[in-house]
Amino acid sequence: MYKGQSITVIIPCLNEEQGIEKVLRATPEFVDEVIVVDNNSTDRTSEVAASLGAKVIREEVRGYGRAYKRGFAAATSDLIVTLDGDQSYPVDALSYLLEAFLHLEVDFLNMSRFPARDRHAMSFKNKFGNLILSLWMSILFLHWVRDSQSGMWVFRRSILKDMKLESDGMAFSEEIKIEAVRNPAIRFGEIPIQYSSRLGETKLNAWRDGFQNLAFLARKRFFR
Repeated sequence: MYKGQSITVIIPCLNEEQGIEKVLRATPEFVDEVIVVDNNSTDRTSEVAASLGAKVIREEVRGYGRAYKRGFAAATSDLIVTLDGDQSYPVDALSYLLEAFLHLEVDFLNMSRFPARDRHAMSFKNKFGNLILSLWMSILFLHWVRDSQSGMWVFRRSILKDMKLESDGMAFSEEIKIEAVRNPAIRFGEIPIQYSSRLGETKLNAWRDGFQNLAFLARKRFFR
């Protein structure tokens, strides 16, 4: 519980046994519920997460969006915080982020990884791809979003009922932001965070996922 608001942290994981232990150990005690969605891992992700007190949900069908939708359905708190299980997002700064969320009086707060302070945390290719995707999304939906691909958000669970979330893949990250910015009833904000180098092997295929996300943005804008 944080200032009268219950908190659920949702972490989608695919073979993150190396990072998930560090993430869970750094999670503040005021968090009411930690949900680790194991997206059909082949390592000890589930065992490690359960041993540290997380609620582990298994999602057999792999997909970033698929895992998140499964986690959202299980969440029970007022506010939901999302992050990755690779220790790249600052879970230890959660109180600061919640303070910003409450101070800004928003319903959805996106954590931008830019400007990047750790030059080793993201490759130039990924930085460039993120810039193109963020610019394209901002133009299509007439709302500037600096980091359309960020996987760390704080939002009110109650707004999920007003969102149409369809993507089962990496495009889910931009889709949830689109649903927030184009709904006039949802107050959207964005602040920068410290983004660090990940632990473990990356699951991102930059070219494939990048082109798929560009195509998804066009479909979302003109056909949905």
